[in-house]
Amino acid sequence: MTDTARCPAAHPDDPTPCDGPAVVTVLDQYNAGADGCEHHGARLLASLERGRVYALPQASAGAALRVFTAADDIPPFVWYEGAPRTQPNQRSRAENRRREVTA
Repeated sequence: MTDTARCPAAHPDDPTPCDGPAVVTVLDQYNAGADGCEHHGARLLASLERGRVYALPQASAGAALRVFTAADDIPPFVWYEGAPRTQPNQRSRAENRRREVTA
């Protein structure tokens, strides 16, 4: 873990650094949210059920789309590297589509 501040979307157990300034807001199904860099925004979105992402005013064009697209290939709580990935809710949405899983 580094001593530098990270964006609010970075999970405390996720050791990865931010990839830039906060450019998106990620909201859960109850409209609670956090601003984040694209990297942590995608990781947070991948870990939420029915999450949504919106670009902040200072974001470059396509920031929310990049986060949404990246999140599709990321399993929930990806920083737990030893976690089993056997159930549909433990795999990425893209992997579930490849396996033709409906949940």
